[in-house]
Amino acid sequence: MIFDRLKRFSIVLEGAERDGPAAFSPGQAVSGRVVLELAAAARLGALRLRAMGAARVHWTESRSAGSSTAYTQSYSDQVEFLSHRDTLMAPPDNGEATVLQAGKHEFPFTFQLPETLATSFEGKHGSVRYWVKAKLHRPWSTVKKAKKEFTVIEPIDINTPALLAPQAGAKEKLARAWYCNRGQVSVTAKIDRKGYTPGEVIPIFAEIDNCTSRAVVPKAAIIQTQTFIARGTKKQKKSVVTSITGDPIPAGKREVWHGRALKIPPVGPSILQCRIIQVEYSLKVCVDIPGTSKLLLELPLVIGTIPLHPFGSRTSSVSSQYSVNLDWLSTIPEQLEAPPEYSAVVSSPEAEQSLAPPCRSELGDILEGPFFAYIQEFRFRPPPLYSEVDPNPVSDGIRPRCMTC
Repeated sequence: MIFDRLKRFSIVLEGAERDGPAAFSPGQAVSGRVVLELAAAARLGALRLRAMGAARVHWTESRSAGSSTAYTQSYSDQVEFLSHRDTLMAPPDNGEATVLQAGKHEFPFTFQLPETLATSFEGKHGSVRYWVKAKLHRPWSTVKKAKKEFTVIEPIDINTPALLAPQAGAKEKLARAWYCNRGQVSVTAKIDRKGYTPGEVIPIFAEIDNCTSRAVVPKAAIIQTQTFIARGTKKQKKSVVTSITGDPIPAGKREVWHGRALKIPPVGPSILQCRIIQVEYSLKVCVDIPGTSKLLLELPLVIGTIPLHPFGSRTSSVSSQYSVNLDWLSTIPEQLEAPPEYSAVVSSPEAEQSLAPPCRSELGDILEGPFFAYIQEFRFRPPPLYSEVDPNPVSDGIRPRCMTC
């Protein structure tokens, strides 16, 4: 029986670690081999290979129709990124089976990945997966199958003008309790760029003004938003990646963060180009106000794969000035605690509606007035004033130097 003779049937990819998936980039060649080990001579049919890659989403929602009738609505969609077929061992032209002797046999293969692929991803309502599957056809027996998954990482270079641009925003909230005005809380925040890579530290520059009669607590968190799209409907899942909590701000006081450190843990990169799955990140500055909903300010982030070049641009050179002083890195514990649940950062319906970044109409003249100028002054000193008068004139007692000698 062939079951007794077939000792091993597996797929080995070049570059893969032991018991781990291999990682590739879009446009790269994938090479490997199908390993077939026989305990004795056996008659075999065709050996075929197929490489696949696809994004899939699926979720269900329960709906009620009338007073007692309920039904479940299902949503699903799929996008195929990769489809490659190859025959590694074809049967002879006479239709008979191929006889392989006992021992180890290897069948190499290679194929090219498309230039545009989404990063591998596993989410609650969808996934992006890539795999290679081999099928061994045998006379008078079932088809033997072997499968090997591999990882694709879409490169995201943060050394681009769009991702090196500083991100800033401002928001304020009037604290009310039992129709009584208890004062106003305002927050302004800025980060030096939009793109970061895992392991980097985000220096947060912020000012929180507490004009209420009670103490408030500032927090900052990195939020991951997974968006699944099917049949024109969206399903989102938000989670807190990491967070920090500041000291309570007494009533009538102001707190200033001079580059408060928030380290990015190992997380997957952003997925922005897939039609049915998107993974986005944001930095959320939150102020807990007793007796009312939280004040939320959100700044967009992009988690990339290619780190910042130390001399890539003026923005990166400015960032390196702040990386020289590493004293504030000592505040980060070696063993990171698990991040809080998303409900700990956003709990009330009113706060959930304010998840979107502040639009221009909401900020009014803030971006065009003194606030935006102040945000720029927050990091950069203005150049000296231009003057046509030489600040260091030549003294009359000094003999002018001959330029031709």
